Amino acid sequence: MTSSTIVRPLDTTLQRALHLAVIFGLIKLLLHFALTLYTQHIGYSYFRDEFYYIACGHHLAWGYVDHGPIVAVQARLGELLFGDSLFGIRILSALAGAIMVALGGLVTWALGGRRSAQALAMIGLIVVPQYIGVDGFLSMNSFEPVFWTTCILATIMIVRGSSPAKWWTILGISAGVGLLNKPSMAFFLFALGLGLLVTPQRKILFTRWAALGIALLIVIALPNLLWQIHNHWPTLEFLRNGREGGKNAILNPLQFFLAQWTNMHPLAALLWITGIVATLRAKSIANARWLGATYLLFYVLMNAMHAKDYYLAGIYPALFAAGAIAWEHRFATRRLVQQGRILAFPIFQLSLILTGILLLPMSSPVLRPADWVRYTSALHLHTQNSETASTGPLPQFYADRFGWDEQVALVIQAYRSLTPDEQKRVCIFGEDYGEAGAIDFLGPRQQPNLHPAMSGQNSYYTWGTHNCDPNIAIAVIPDTPEELAMKYTDIRIIGKSTNPYAMPFENRRTVYLMRGRRPSAPFHWEDERFYY
Repeated sequence: MTSSTIVRPLDTTLQRALHLAVIFGLIKLLLHFALTLYTQHIGYSYFRDEFYYIACGHHLAWGYVDHGPIVAVQARLGELLFGDSLFGIRILSALAGAIMVALGGLVTWALGGRRSAQALAMIGLIVVPQYIGVDGFLSMNSFEPVFWTTCILATIMIVRGSSPAKWWTILGISAGVGLLNKPSMAFFLFALGLGLLVTPQRKILFTRWAALGIALLIVIALPNLLWQIHNHWPTLEFLRNGREGGKNAILNPLQFFLAQWTNMHPLAALLWITGIVATLRAKSIANARWLGATYLLFYVLMNAMHAKDYYLAGIYPALFAAGAIAWEHRFATRRLVQQGRILAFPIFQLSLILTGILLLPMSSPVLRPADWVRYTSALHLHTQNSETASTGPLPQFYADRFGWDEQVALVIQAYRSLTPDEQKRVCIFGEDYGEAGAIDFLGPRQQPNLHPAMSGQNSYYTWGTHNCDPNIAIAVIPDTPEELAMKYTDIRIIGKSTNPYAMPFENRRTVYLMRGRRPSAPFHWEDERFYY
């Protein structure tokens, strides 16, 4: 009796694509390592939201008021593995950016692109301002393109006929974890489903393996849904309050498009717009009309919902890939393309890199504040804030890295003026999660036994008062002494934190020490809830 084993040859094109993807991923990773170290050296500190996410990581749960649980796990894991230094907490975001670039190269390969197209797509992704910004700090947005691009890669492989069991499993897991990362994943999946339904590739949706993938994503995302139900849908309340309060900037259709153009690097429009056209025309790329349709459907949906301009960022790596293939197809007869050279489009690639360097200060704070103001004024560069809060000389994305040390120092000063008994009982209150998060993160470095801070905003509200005594409180708030006199009998102004580069509303915050809560103004924690 004899037996034989079928040995399948390695796909050498995939092997080479993987090697190239790893190289460009490492370039992206090292870029962010360098940017973090340099920007810290010139004075930029932790970003407001980083304090909050680290606090969430210390209160792990299946859900949070204003975001999914993945960023809290990311924060906690980063802190445990690499420490809580500025560099340490940002490593996983930088790694996400590196994976995103590598996935862009693999999508290019999966769509039929060779080395020239793969390199062009990945160079384009590395210089995108939007990705440099979100991959440069602790953020849920850094992982979003990873989950979306993985889903697109899996869909491409399924359409190609490659192991539907494996790729539907990968798609289901990626989609489920993506839903735990950000709710916007649901809208992307909706657009992806519609994009497939309106093209011949709809047939892949009606198989048992598709049912498996969908079941997987539901099971993975279910705990967050149950958390939302149990907590009376706080995320919906948060979104409704933001809409009714005019929190986010509303862009008209032209502004929304221009935001895509600038966020994704102006010259890179020659990639992603070309990619949309190439998928829809189906000449240089076969069986990919569903991808172009997915983008157009998603774009219209986000524009109609007045979503923030960066909500589309997760879908662009696949469009860069498609656009790079169109370039490779258009110039197929050129020697550098035929040889599969990495720099097969030297003028275009060099232009992307040089303009990327010129635009770098708009996505990463590589210039000191005063130099940044002079630089952007000289080149007439302007930033588009996604929220309506007024800013000072710096845009919010940079201003939110200043003023925290001064603010926390005043809180520590107030805390040290208390008796040991008062220190055990004191309520430390921050008007918003940024202030409370900064106190919780920076405070123990100066005062190890500092009482935990509390705030009524978002998930901080759900963590309660830590059994503090409202009769003695340290508060970072915008209230006037006259307003506070209606609640407390003894009010002392510790100081007002000021930093010329911080957000203006933070410079209006006063640190108070208050004693003696008036019986006519009883303290009710429910009154402090502020989902916004």
